[in-house]
Amino acid sequence: MNLQNPKKFKMLVDQAHESALNVLRPISRKYDKAEHSYPKELDMFASLIDGMNDGGEGINAGAAVGKRGHTETGNKNGVNMSTVLGVIEMCYGDTGLLLSMPRQGLGNSAIAAVANEEQLERFKGTWAAMAITEPGCGSDSAAIRTTATKDGEDYILNGEKIFVTSGERADAVVVWATLDKKLGRAAIKSFVVPKGTAGMNVERLEHKLGIKASDTAVISFIDCRVPAANLLGHAGIDVAKGFAGVMETFDNTRPLVAAMAVGCAKASLERIKEIFNNQLDENYATPYLQTSHIAAQIYRMEAEWEAARLLTMKAAWMADNKKPNSREASISKAKAGRICNEITLKCVELAASVGYNEEELLEKWARDSKILDIFEGTQQIQQLIIARRELGKSSSELK
Repeated sequence: MNLQNPKKFKMLVDQAHESALNVLRPISRKYDKAEHSYPKELDMFASLIDGMNDGGEGINAGAAVGKRGHTETGNKNGVNMSTVLGVIEMCYGDTGLLLSMPRQGLGNSAIAAVANEEQLERFKGTWAAMAITEPGCGSDSAAIRTTATKDGEDYILNGEKIFVTSGERADAVVVWATLDKKLGRAAIKSFVVPKGTAGMNVERLEHKLGIKASDTAVISFIDCRVPAANLLGHAGIDVAKGFAGVMETFDNTRPLVAAMAVGCAKASLERIKEIFNNQLDENYATPYLQTSHIAAQIYRMEAEWEAARLLTMKAAWMADNKKPNSREASISKAKAGRICNEITLKCVELAASVGYNEEELLEKWARDSKILDIFEGTQQIQQLIIARRELGKSSSELK
């Protein structure tokens, strides 16, 4: 078992790290204060990332879980691993700007997880947001009330979605809707709705605690007509399989959110180590109980961060090697989201007035970190999913 980063990704990680320091960090505070302003600096940067992705393994939010393609043997470190490693470094720069990156939306991961081969090709290069949450439906995705009614060669969508990341800027939105409310979870499907489609309207943009560089939209769907070919995957309702089809999306996106949390926590942890450098033993030779209280807290945070990083890499490795990773995806997201909140807030506390003012980015990282424990499933939901997987129980048996 080799816990080091794969050597073949060293150049990618180094480039992402330098980009975080030289491209994202310098404009981080600018777009934190200019909420809803589009970071134009990202356009050229996104083109560079596209070029890296065209070469194979790069930073690609559309990295698919390993359920598609040829059966392979042996150990593989592929696009899921490279994406996780790249995202960690990019969020070391700025989480909100990473979420604003063209063609790196969470909807791209949804397409990769559920789409058929024809759809993968057709939506290639599309920047896709993802719309799941509704006013009356938060953590329980099965409670979705947005409807999709078949009408000839189209579906007609009606409903409202909230907290849609990149909902205004993206080229398209992946919308979760139910084909039949009476059939519950099994009838929920995802649809790709291109920007400008009649009946889809951005009602407002939210003002948020953190990730202010990223636009978060409320979108209404009123008799919004979408081609049947834009229903991701197959249109049939498989009651036996239930919700499993669209839920595969989360196996794809949760390790990415975990990577965001690992990157954000890394930034805070590194900065607090710089501030208290004279109190730390860089060789870790001093016994834990003989260190100062501040040093002991920093060492504990480092250990928690390393655990989160390794769990995130495991979930990505399993995806690359075509192993079911639903449990591991939730474990990595739960751990990383929680420790990111703890580390960033503790670093603000330890740095005192230095951590609380806008001269430092510590307070911004603390604000940005909160969402990473909420979206793609809250801490409580992740623990519930993990419990179901461990105990072998269904969602109806363990609520």
